[in-house]
Amino acid sequence: MADLSALHAALIRLPGLAEVAPADLLPLQDKGLAHDHLRVAGRGLLLRVPKQSQFGLSAEVNLRYQAACFERASRSGRAPRLHALLPPTPALPMGALLVEEIAGRPPRLPQDLPALAACMARVHSLPVPPPGDRPPLEDHRDPVAGAMDEIEAQARFLDQAALTVPARAEVEDELSWARVFAGEVAGRPQPITLVLTDTHPGNFLVEAGPGGETRAVIVDLEKALYGSPGIDLAHATVYSSTTWDLEVHAALSVKEVAAFYRHYMEIAAPELAAALRPWLVPLRRLLFLRAITWCAKWRVLHRRAGAADKHAAASAEDWSAENTDPATIAHVAGRVDDYLSAATLRRMRGEWLARPGLEELI
Repeated sequence: MADLSALHAALIRLPGLAEVAPADLLPLQDKGLAHDHLRVAGRGLLLRVPKQSQFGLSAEVNLRYQAACFERASRSGRAPRLHALLPPTPALPMGALLVEEIAGRPPRLPQDLPALAACMARVHSLPVPPPGDRPPLEDHRDPVAGAMDEIEAQARFLDQAALTVPARAEVEDELSWARVFAGEVAGRPQPITLVLTDTHPGNFLVEAGPGGETRAVIVDLEKALYGSPGIDLAHATVYSSTTWDLEVHAALSVKEVAAFYRHYMEIAAPELAAALRPWLVPLRRLLFLRAITWCAKWRVLHRRAGAADKHAAASAEDWSAENTDPATIAHVAGRVDDYLSAATLRRMRGEWLARPGLEELI
């Protein structure tokens, strides 16, 4: 947990917050690997304190990247507003962001899938700045190549990840398809929008909007970039996302996933929907590989950390129990074991390999 005294000292220097008492900083349940969260009681504000950079950025660059994510996504009205940036200091080495607190509940699946689709559609509809104005956010002008770069970097951990022979065969079969596909479509234009990247359902909250209707808000924005909205749609609905968070646990059927895609296509701008349609299932397969190879990477680095090789395992990313609540680490380990099992890999790939598959149902 972050140093509460250091956070308080930095917070009360901000305009209008001098009267905040130390007891007003209320730590929330530790659910993630990348941040601590603290509510500022009575202010409608939340402190997001990075534990690490999942992009391997320095503390200052990481904080400014995340600030840009909030600033840009909040223009959609479906993400928290950024209030302030607390720069890194010796007492607060990763700094912190002060953002709007969203009063909502976890999504219920599949009932809230339309609300998640509407949230993403609002973000994806934001004007895309010219290339020179997109930094500091990453710019995946070729989303397939961008996804493949990440997949290949993580795939280097497969040899050490102790997959069973059948499980490794499932992954290798999909990798073979992805490499051929990436070569075939290299340079082919496709829609580019602001994308949220980490859209597993546990990163949304559902609140009551004006008039009583429910609406979803994305609350975790550290990885936003410019790329394909198809990645966001896939990440919101694959098995490894919908079963990641204990509060939002559901194994969706292929028909439920297809209904989600159809709803998004109905409410998205017609030009975007038409241009995106051919990419939906291929990008879902790439997202599957991104998630699975991340699991392999996490398993390897976490085991190294547990073997007291922490410096080698976590110079940029720290997956050790020293950096996160042990119960959270145990939960992640259990999820990773499930996702890297041959049965689960076959189940996930069945969405596009079976007939009729997802592509025929959308």
